[in-house]
Amino acid sequence: MAWRKRTASGSNARTATTLASSRRTRSGPSRNDVPDIYREMLVEADVQPNQVPERPIKRRRPAQRNDQTLQRATHARAEKASEVDEQEDDENMQFEDVSLPVAAIQTIERDTDEEEEDGLGFEDVDFSAIDLDAVPITEASNTLELNLSARTAANPRKAVDRRKPINKAEKDRRVEIHKAHLLCLLAHVSRRNRWCNDHSVQDALRPLLTKKMVTYLNPDQSLPQFGRTQSLKNGLQDIINMFKVKFQITERGMRRALWAESEEHLKNYQLPDDAETPMEKSDFGEGAKSLKGSRDVGAQLFCALLRSAGVEARLVCSLQPLSFLSGGPPMGKPPSKKGKLSLGEQYARMPKYDNSFDSPATASPSLSARRRLGHPNAAAFQVPMTYTASSSVETPPAPRKIRESPFPVYWVEILDEAHQKWQPVDPLVTESFWRPHRLEPPASDRENCMTYVVGFEADGTAKDVTRRYAKAYNAKTRKMRIESASPIGEKWWHKALRAYSRSYATDLDQIESNELTATESREPMPRNVADFKDHPIYALERHLRRHEVLIPNAAAAGTVGAGSKGPLEKIYRRKDVRIARSREKWYRLGREVRPDEIPVKFLPKRAKTKTDFSGDEEGDGVRDTVGTPIYTIDQTDLYKTPPVINGRIPKNRYGNLDIYVPSMVPEGGAYIADELGAQAAFTLGVDYAPALTGFQFKGRQGTAVLHGVVVAAEHEEAVRVVIAGLKDQEAEIEQEQRTREVLRTWRMFLMNLRVRQRIWADVDSDEEGVVDTEATDLDKGKAVVEHDDEEREDYEDSGGGFVIDDGYAGGFVN
Repeated sequence: MAWRKRTASGSNARTATTLASSRRTRSGPSRNDVPDIYREMLVEADVQPNQVPERPIKRRRPAQRNDQTLQRATHARAEKASEVDEQEDDENMQFEDVSLPVAAIQTIERDTDEEEEDGLGFEDVDFSAIDLDAVPITEASNTLELNLSARTAANPRKAVDRRKPINKAEKDRRVEIHKAHLLCLLAHVSRRNRWCNDHSVQDALRPLLTKKMVTYLNPDQSLPQFGRTQSLKNGLQDIINMFKVKFQITERGMRRALWAESEEHLKNYQLPDDAETPMEKSDFGEGAKSLKGSRDVGAQLFCALLRSAGVEARLVCSLQPLSFLSGGPPMGKPPSKKGKLSLGEQYARMPKYDNSFDSPATASPSLSARRRLGHPNAAAFQVPMTYTASSSVETPPAPRKIRESPFPVYWVEILDEAHQKWQPVDPLVTESFWRPHRLEPPASDRENCMTYVVGFEADGTAKDVTRRYAKAYNAKTRKMRIESASPIGEKWWHKALRAYSRSYATDLDQIESNELTATESREPMPRNVADFKDHPIYALERHLRRHEVLIPNAAAAGTVGAGSKGPLEKIYRRKDVRIARSREKWYRLGREVRPDEIPVKFLPKRAKTKTDFSGDEEGDGVRDTVGTPIYTIDQTDLYKTPPVINGRIPKNRYGNLDIYVPSMVPEGGAYIADELGAQAAFTLGVDYAPALTGFQFKGRQGTAVLHGVVVAAEHEEAVRVVIAGLKDQEAEIEQEQRTREVLRTWRMFLMNLRVRQRIWADVDSDEEGVVDTEATDLDKGKAVVEHDDEEREDYEDSGGGFVIDDGYAGGFVN
């Protein structure tokens, strides 16, 4: 029975298949989307064709059409299906196989994490597309949305963008601005220092000193060393106590220059109301008489006061230039105009109230105050009106409080002749002397930053004394100076101070230089990891650059840890760090790597981008796998160019000779650095080679720079003589061209005068003068002078417009 039933079922399946094929032929490709195996499964399950809805099949038709191509590529599983259980398993496998190609695509893209996130995002989109009328929104979804918005509003600080590091172009621009600002500040302090030497200023300040003070400031030479120093201290203490009482600070002095976050903040920027007004020399003299001004002016007047007493004093300033780093505090937004309202505007904005029901008695402030006491009869009590007699003497206005840094920008250094040392004196801010470390502001001070401290003496010479006041000069201060901005920064700074230095060094200058060097050498080792970066004495292995390596068997000078739980790192000395370069770089420096040398390091290749290409050398097989090998200077020797033999100059494959450094000139040859060298050597017929002195890069593309030639040593003198002759010849040709131009101009001028004379020959001089004064059209005179080159030649050949007769002298009757 079961066999017959299966056979009947099989016949039914064949019949259904035949009907389906005929029906497929008549209906076209619309029914071709359903595979035959599904139709056989429906017949086996005794499902009638009329029971299958047509509309849902059409809805799923796009998905099935995409899967049909994949199903046709598989083996013919439907043709050999025999049992119902096996057919059900095949059905499940068919639905699973639909998603396998998509998973394969995800694997190829190698981005599974993002694909999972994309799937979640697709679910969110489906939920948002649901009809709001058909599906009600649950309270959980509302709670979720409200919680997210509340969390965003509760933590607004997380959305604040942090300052991004500046790029190389911006840093170069800031470095140039930093240099220009430094030069301007040096000129400003030098000018104020000259004002301190003015006799009128010193004469106005000298009456402030008593005879006792002058005696203390100029101790007797017979006193011992300690006694002379103590006498100087006593005099300074008396003068500081007197000066801080008599001098009144009314303005704000110099403060730290800051960068604006955007250009919009600078459009409406205004100086503070209490900022120091620009001063001239006369204003400085008035300040010496009134003893009022900023604390910077006070320090300058104090310097002039000490110089008037015969004390050798320096005017010291902590320069406040714009920083070239990106980590400094910003200038901030300008104050809004709404906060600065006049008294009338503030009164007009006060809320108005209706006082029509209040009597004059109840409206008095005294009665309202009694009402607040709570007594029942307090409101009915009439307070007698009392009048106070106005005093004729008005109380002076309270001094305006000026907010400034608690550390000075200007102070004074005086010479302790007993010990031959310069000592600081600050009379107004810290009121201290002989304490240099009390004058350095902390790193958190927004108004003051100590980077350059320069002292100007009475003769105008300047000295950089930053190391005397900075506690961590090498670890912190030096990173904000121009020395760390570029390799030639230190040279530039010395060149800038050369304009304010002596032509010779005195004994006192040498003593001070030794003192500052000793102070720098006594600086302790940094305590945190960040201070070791670019430190001139110590170095960590993590801070080494790409081309820096440690020498073999380098001894550690100590250890430091990143925090209390961080691992300890070895500290090495900077003198144990060597710079390593590739073979090409050493060749451009005039050195070559010895054969069979082992590289000290392999530089990893940078990732290739659209605008950046890894490496600047041609890579070989080893370099492509492990990077570029680099070597230290100990692994190189001085490069020797092949010598000149029989007057023949060695050349490379391009016909040039590499002369990057003077040592690369071949033996028996001479380098002539002149543009006319090639022409001179070619004129003489001697062998020469153009000198390749470098490359000019534009992006990643470099162009060779040829300057001068290399010739044999025996031909050097002849080539230089020919070069001198060529230069003389060029000078003669240039002079001849100038002479021709001058003669041509004079000829045109004289011929124009001849034409004018011919025109006014029969006119009286008086009439000519009248016509000249009444002439207003200047173009008439220009028409005589301005002509084209061709018209000018015709004009000159025709004798200025008149026929030339040989019997006349120049066109005129003799």
